[in-house]
This record gives sequence, C-alpha cells and structure tokens, in this order.
Amino acid sequence: MTASNLLGFRAAAPARRCETGAVTDPYRTLGTGYAQQRRPDPRVAELIEQALGEARTVVNVGAGAGSYEPVGRRVLAVEPSPVMIAQRPPGSAPVVRAVAERLPLADKSFDVGLAVLTVHHWTDPVRGLAELRRVSRRQVVLTWDPVVVARFWLVADYLPEIAAAEAALPTCDFVSEQLAPVRVTEVPVPHDCTDGFLAAYWNRPRAYLDPAVRASISSLARLDPARVAAAMRRLSDDLDSGRWQERHGTPGEAGAADVGYRLVSTLA
Repeated sequence: MTASNLLGFRAAAPARRCETGAVTDPYRTLGTGYAQQRRPDPRVAELIEQALGEARTVVNVGAGAGSYEPVGRRVLAVEPSPVMIAQRPPGSAPVVRAVAERLPLADKSFDVGLAVLTVHHWTDPVRGLAELRRVSRRQVVLTWDPVVVARFWLVADYLPEIAAAEAALPTCDFVSEQLAPVRVTEVPVPHDCTDGFLAAYWNRPRAYLDPAVRASISSLARLDPARVAAAMRRLSDDLDSGRWQERHGTPGEAGAADVGYRLVSTLA
C-alpha cells in the first residue's frame, strides 16, 4: 500500500514509477546536519499556515526533514533523499520517496501543494511546478527574490559568487510566472530565526564562521571551499576590528529584516 493510499488519497492511474535510483543525492553530504541547523522558525511557519488557508490536505514536495509541515491537516511528504528522510522526526507525516518532476499521485489529489525552499534544487523546475499544479488545487511556494538577496551583506561584501550562481536558479519571478495568478508575500526574517537558511543570521554574523552552520546552507556548501574559507577569514577580521559593525550596526540587536524571502501563493 502506498502512503497516498494510506492517507485516503488516490494514486495516479496508472501509477507512475519514481526513478529515484537514477538520481544523484546531493544531500548525502549537504543534508547530514539539517535536523539540527534547519529547525523551522515559528514566525515563518505562521505565514505559511496563513497561506494554506482552509486546506485540509497538503502534499509537501521536496519535504526534506519535515520543516514547516502543517499540523491539524492531512499531509503527505514527497522527498527523494534517503539522508533527509532519515532525519524526519517520529510522528512526521508519511513520506513517499519520489522527485518533484514525477509525482506518483493522481490529478488534484490535494487541496494545496507546498514547496519550501526546494524548487532551486529540482533538476527540471518547469516540470516540477507543473506537477505541483497537476496534483493540487492551489500551490504555496517559499522562495526568494535574487535582487534583494544580492544586497545582503554576506553576499555583497564577502561572497558575490552566490549572487552570480543564483541568478540562473528558479526564484520568485520564475515561480510566479509558472503558477500565475499569484500573491507574493514578503517573509521578514527575525533576528533570532531558528531556521539556518542563507540569510537567517543577518544580525548574527559570527554564526557564519561555524562550519556546521555553513554545511547546511546549500549556497555556501556548494562554493569552492578555499574561496569560502578566505571570505570567512575576512569576515572574522572585520568583526574583530569593528569594520563590520561600522557598516552594518551592532550584532544581535532585535528586529526583523527583509533579506529577500518571498511566499508565492496561487489565488483561489
């Protein structure tokens, strides 16, 4: 019995076979610390919950270790990486090992298709988003605006390669075009954000000096290690000398910042 049948959802007819065996798992090394470093932030979760609206059934595509899976709804997770699946906590939603581009689910099986900071990892984002639309009546996607991210101090001052690399990735405008008509909502990042994505430590700069933190940020983990190490030495020197503080203020101050994250929701 498939997980979709277990939840009472209809499997695709005929059932689509997921060819995960042919997929290289980038999270074999990248994802090993996700459960510790990428803990869902309740304020971000609340925005996602609001976007889900009255949905009773949700498919979470690219579900990873289970961050931001809603409670009080019937949820099915879809995730290709066994490393990520192994980090899902007890009591998590049932999970199907499959890729976004080939979802083994029937048309309109779910009220909402959810994708959280994952579309940029898909091998064929156009097909993946088309599949998300096929299996769900509405879609909610957390992604980012590359123009804003490029202005983030870590990128602008230390690692501009991130902006260059992410210019070719499917970001907010791309997702919006594929899912239109949509509503785009700014997702402010709180000063004490618990989810360690790229800009989560915007006012905790010393966090980026921790290799464990960097290892769970794909934008950093995929750069040339020597280049990242040199950038971190400059960041450390700037913090010790006060140059960083002169440019960006006092680390640790409370507040929230727009560092480019956006929630794209299709209109009902």
